[in-house]
Amino acid sequence: MKPSALPRRAGVGFKPEHFAAIDATRQPVGFFEVHAENYMGAGGPPHARLGKLRQDYALSIHGVGLSIGSMQPLDAQHLARLKVVCDRYEPESFSEHLAWSSHDTTFLNDLLPLPYTETTLAQVCAHIDQVQTLLRRQMLLENPATYLLFEESTIEETDFLAEVARRTGCGLLLDVNNVFVAATNHHMDPRAYLRRFPVQWVREIHLGGHSQTVDDAGAPLLIDSHDTPVKDPVWALYEELIGRTGPIASLVEWDNDVPEWPVLRAEAEAAEAILKRAAARRAA
Repeated sequence: MKPSALPRRAGVGFKPEHFAAIDATRQPVGFFEVHAENYMGAGGPPHARLGKLRQDYALSIHGVGLSIGSMQPLDAQHLARLKVVCDRYEPESFSEHLAWSSHDTTFLNDLLPLPYTETTLAQVCAHIDQVQTLLRRQMLLENPATYLLFEESTIEETDFLAEVARRTGCGLLLDVNNVFVAATNHHMDPRAYLRRFPVQWVREIHLGGHSQTVDDAGAPLLIDSHDTPVKDPVWALYEELIGRTGPIASLVEWDNDVPEWPVLRAEAEAAEAILKRAAARRAA
């Protein structure tokens, strides 16, 4: 099984509207990340752009449609298309979400949470084993941004993720913005969560923006919206984390209301500066 091997630098999610600026000159980013489902067609401009990008940069492929947390079998056709994409581009990393998004023949445009029980643990592990066997590469599993908790849960989320990694050999993708969003929504301490997180399995980090609304009771509710710069509290959590772990490949996500390329590049450069400071402290 090919392990995940992204450079320990800052990367960004690739958006087609940025291609001309990126292609004009070498960019100060360590890697680009794309959603697998956007490249499951046979050809055309999307593949032409990504093929050109792949010649010069490390690549992370991030899935959003496998429904790893579903209690139903994985969709065989989706898996087959995913394998074609991974075989075509040979990315340094492939990742998916700890979530479900399908039921019977219905596919939902969302990443829905699941209760953490022995039953769901066994099902998630079986699905990850199936994916890794087919792709012949390590998969990274991302912690979710959640807006509710299940009474049925009997396992802490961090323990659930650690046991999945132990049983399957998968890596973890630690989304720091998801941690902040979920902790705020559930009135928990994000730093305490990160202290419990099994960082020895982490191979990639995500950073992104969030928005604030209110729930039905009028209480603040954070949404993992990926439509703003990374917020200061998330940067602070990230710098503390990297101070403990040392540099880890770190991606800035910005999927909605996408800004001009210099704005997104500046976010990546901020992450890169934090990684360099951590590396310098370790070297000293």
